Amino acid sequence: DPNAAPEQKLTEALGEAMTHRGFLLLTAGYFVCGYQVMFLGTHLPNFLTEAGQDPWVGATALSLIGLFNIFGTLLWGALGGKWRMKYLLTSIYLLRSTVLSVFILLPVTPVSTYLFAAAIGLLWLATVPLTSGLVARIFGLKYMATLTGIVFFSHQLGSFAGAWLGGVFFESTGSYDTIWWIGVLLGIVAAALHFPIDDKPVERMQAAEA
Repeated sequence: DPNAAPEQKLTEALGEAMTHRGFLLLTAGYFVCGYQVMFLGTHLPNFLTEAGQDPWVGATALSLIGLFNIFGTLLWGALGGKWRMKYLLTSIYLLRSTVLSVFILLPVTPVSTYLFAAAIGLLWLATVPLTSGLVARIFGLKYMATLTGIVFFSHQLGSFAGAWLGGVFFESTGSYDTIWWIGVLLGIVAAALHFPIDDKPVERMQAAEA
């Protein structure tokens, strides 16, 4: 078609994404996801041991997180086909902060730990299909993998921060309290970052569909 728009190049796609406020907000928010899940994945067993629980409680908790993550990812992914993904992501981060807060404010027991593990498992990687879906909705499918990879790099930086800072704070204070509450606060920040994302397809996508 001689009237068709020229095919977008990778450099153009990167420039488009890097100047899109929603993409930058999504990338910043995904840092928090990495921080939260890797802090828990690395330090939850030791946190529970320090709270007087047997080592098998931590192992069981991680297993439950993995189990419920399967159902949570499927559930939130399906909801993403019916509801606006940015609002679902906002809800996930707020729910994470709520679950984290309730768990550390209550006495730590095997029962409270297993309930926490199930709840956080439902929210664990629920962000993945929604984040990827939002990238595809805004920018299209051609460079979805590349753009999602950039967003995921932020997730990996957050993962490093969660694992590393958890150890730093525990070694310096003998407690996880501060780093745990930082995770709660960051969840609220992530929710605030996702809520204003402009999730409409970029003008290039809208023109192609016209």
